[in-house]
Amino acid sequence: MTAVTRQIGDFFKTFLLWELVVGLSVTARELFSRKVTVLYPEEKTPQSPRFRGLHALRRYANGEERCIACKLCEAVCPALAITIESSMRADGTRRTTRYDIDLFKCIYCGFCEEACPVDSIVETRVYEYHFEQRGENIMTKDQLLAIGDKYEEMIARDRAMDAPYR
Repeated sequence: MTAVTRQIGDFFKTFLLWELVVGLSVTARELFSRKVTVLYPEEKTPQSPRFRGLHALRRYANGEERCIACKLCEAVCPALAITIESSMRADGTRRTTRYDIDLFKCIYCGFCEEACPVDSIVETRVYEYHFEQRGENIMTKDQLLAIGDKYEEMIARDRAMDAPYR
């Protein structure tokens, strides 16, 4: 193809609005295809085990919290949504006294989950939550542990499914 024929072809594509014609052909093709509508509260679409929703703190099988207050999750959080304070226990281990996540600041990137060396902080597949009062957006350590206790079976199952890829 010579340069002249290419220029003539480009001229006609510009003159005839070729991109618009291609876009309208996609619209026309989809106009007559079958539509799929999910009636949300009654029907739910399938979720990936990697879905990132509400945060949770996990415990070991003996009931002790996993978080060792290394503050890696706080350091890696790009939105600065995590606040951690720690203290030494009588046995010499360091544990958190305060673990807060501001869910209005959180961008649900999953970096906190990836940075945690003991798999303490996780993001569950729970996405149906809301806030009614000012200040409810800040999840405290006790709330996060309660969420972890409530959804531990789902969290463990999702971790097991994702284990080959980690």
